[in-house]
Amino acid sequence: MQQHHKSLTISTSGKGLYECTADVADWLAAQRITTGLITLFCRHTSASLLINENAAPAVQRDLLAWMEKAVPEGPHYAHDDEGPDDMPAHIRAMLTGVSLSIPVVNGRMALGTWQGIYLIEHRAAPHQRQIVAHVMGD
Repeated sequence: MQQHHKSLTISTSGKGLYECTADVADWLAAQRITTGLITLFCRHTSASLLINENAAPAVQRDLLAWMEKAVPEGPHYAHDDEGPDDMPAHIRAMLTGVSLSIPVVNGRMALGTWQGIYLIEHRAAPHQRQIVAHVMGD
């Protein structure tokens, strides 16, 4: 059994979904593992990871619009140390999660036809986000 890991940096320009499927797939291919499991972990409390449709841009717009309605910004949070989007970003990250586990089959992630991996930036300001990728297998 082999194990490999890498920290991937995703540059964001503010709130949004940032597809990183190709970055992860390229790194995975270089590891030459044909069967195993890849784990992705977002090292932040105001950004998160998601697998969702990557074909129709309207899906991403609808997801972001829903999130804005479900967890609105406003003065009703006690924690606002970094501004009005601070606490809502933490709640949004809690709802969507910070880790993913994806089977590796025939050297590739076993994602569905329309599935992509996204980092979700929940803050308005640009950030450099870190995703730790770890793969185990043969």
